[in-house]
Amino acid sequence: MAHLVFFVLIFAGQLIGGFSAQRQHPSNNGKLITILSIDGGGIKAIIPATILDYLDKALKAKDPKADLADYFDVIGGTSTGSITAAMLATPSFDRPTRPAYTAAQILDFYKLNGPRIFNQSRPGNGSLFDGEGLHEAASDALKETRIGEALTNLVIPAFDIKKQKPYVFSSYKLKKVPYLNAFLSDICTSSSTAATQFPPYFFENHGVEFNLVDGGEAAVNPTQIAVSEVLQQNEDPEILVLSLGTGATKIEEIYDARLAGTWFTETWAVIDPNFQGRAYTAITEYYLSSIFSGFQPRNTYFRVQEYDLNPDFSNPVNVTQENLEGLEKTGKQLLKKKVVTFNLDTFDLEEDKETYAEALDRIADILHGERERRRRSKYMEKGEEAYLMSII
Repeated sequence: MAHLVFFVLIFAGQLIGGFSAQRQHPSNNGKLITILSIDGGGIKAIIPATILDYLDKALKAKDPKADLADYFDVIGGTSTGSITAAMLATPSFDRPTRPAYTAAQILDFYKLNGPRIFNQSRPGNGSLFDGEGLHEAASDALKETRIGEALTNLVIPAFDIKKQKPYVFSSYKLKKVPYLNAFLSDICTSSSTAATQFPPYFFENHGVEFNLVDGGEAAVNPTQIAVSEVLQQNEDPEILVLSLGTGATKIEEIYDARLAGTWFTETWAVIDPNFQGRAYTAITEYYLSSIFSGFQPRNTYFRVQEYDLNPDFSNPVNVTQENLEGLEKTGKQLLKKKVVTFNLDTFDLEEDKETYAEALDRIADILHGERERRRRSKYMEKGEEAYLMSII
């Protein structure tokens, strides 16, 4: 069957389905490709970081020496999700074959650096913040690591306001487009410069100038981009995606056609962006789940998202201690909630039977099993080579 895809997508809140990819080391031997995708959302990055901490501990229970970057062939991230992705894949400065950060350390990074990144005492000329704290935090964490040095494939979008086109900083593209092999600190700063919050970010690499803003201008949810990168590199892949969201407040049915019929342009200008955001999110989930549901009817699209986020914690730039603690608590509570699935016919959300923690445990089993399969395959290949050498 063409494009046989096993798409297990987990957004930090809802179990729906997905897919994945691999790094410059094509370690999947044509089998399962695994993708981790992390949404943007400012300081709400604490929610997916909390989910990743749970998954990391579940995997460490199976193999204490393995890290998350060992299990995912591709990690995609938008906005602060790009920082999380890059930190997971950045080599340790003391042990370059191992990642510099665990999920727990990334969670601590946001709690420590949130006030530094979203520092209202350092406003920009027109934006809420001057962006210096963001770039400083990214530079301190990622040093001078380039995307080509990451331990697994990275896929990070941003949008160039001068050229008016998106850039996808992808490990897969570096051979054909070497100027994309920029410092991760520059890439992540660019992908995190949300309009009105930070000024656009300028940098130059290999003689090419970039004038970039938040990757959310192109894709708040980077899953489609990560999957596209994988499909360009692999024919008929079997894919697993774990995609983590940053939470959304519950929809309140407070508007109707009669009320909206009285709105002037100024009112629409304030309210319509919220409609557009909700529509974009729903259509993205609809697209991903519907595209792959035909190939594996059962659990082919797995999405996890907190759809009832406490409005008190919805502000992406609120870095009070109370909010930071509230976001971490939200992530932990999410693990105990029932999985929510997306109905393709009605666009309604429906509660499943298992919890997100139970779903993540199943994903951990799949990831660990795939890694063990690859290791056995590698050892068998080495054994065959040794045997052939012995009879030559």
